[in-house]
Amino acid sequence: MRKEIITVGSFVHVMVRGNKQAPIFRQKSDLWRMLFGLFYVNTGRSSLNWMRELEKEKIGPQSFAWPKNWGEKNPLVSILAFTIMPNHFHLILKETMEGGVSNFMQKFSMGYSKFINAKYKENGSLFQGKFKAKILDTDEYLCRATVYVLVKNTFELYPHGGLEWAKKNFDDAWQWGTEYPFSSLAHYAGKTNSPILDKKAIDEVFDLPGDYKKFSKDYISGRALDSEEDDEELE
Repeated sequence: MRKEIITVGSFVHVMVRGNKQAPIFRQKSDLWRMLFGLFYVNTGRSSLNWMRELEKEKIGPQSFAWPKNWGEKNPLVSILAFTIMPNHFHLILKETMEGGVSNFMQKFSMGYSKFINAKYKENGSLFQGKFKAKILDTDEYLCRATVYVLVKNTFELYPHGGLEWAKKNFDDAWQWGTEYPFSSLAHYAGKTNSPILDKKAIDEVFDLPGDYKKFSKDYISGRALDSEEDDEELE
């Protein structure tokens, strides 16, 4: 896989897989910890013990409230999309400061790994090497990548037959997918206003939610695919 040069302003599809393709969570509470981490570690300040700091301030992480004593958030990256799968996760990020994507991924992955090891009294690496990244260098490519991350991956988890069934029953699968809390599809469907995401960056690219659903359906059904689709390189 070619090395991607990430510069300020780049949109990047990032994927991290569990070590030896093992699950990256054991309980639903672990998934919520990942979700909270996307919000609370996306800052230039040191935040390795952010959960403990929130507890001292009597702030529940589910509130997605930024403690006043932390000062200005100063995000390392803009987060445009996320989906957490059983043994890997996908993000679409925008580099907003030099080295932001690398710094954010290191903080996020390391912090979550330490949490899992401490919780389950284990050692070793939770994730398989460095994150994989692919630059999304056109608006069309960026739009297709969000559908790949948010819709295709979420539909693979659909309990009534996975992706193939979802393709034939798109509206039902879409409804289910927008209720899956560990993906930002609901934001793109206009059902939630995710505090994790950079709404300004999203609004610059997408017309939500109606056109996005139609675009997603065309993509999933194959009508919008190029003859040589390359979105799955990260897999």
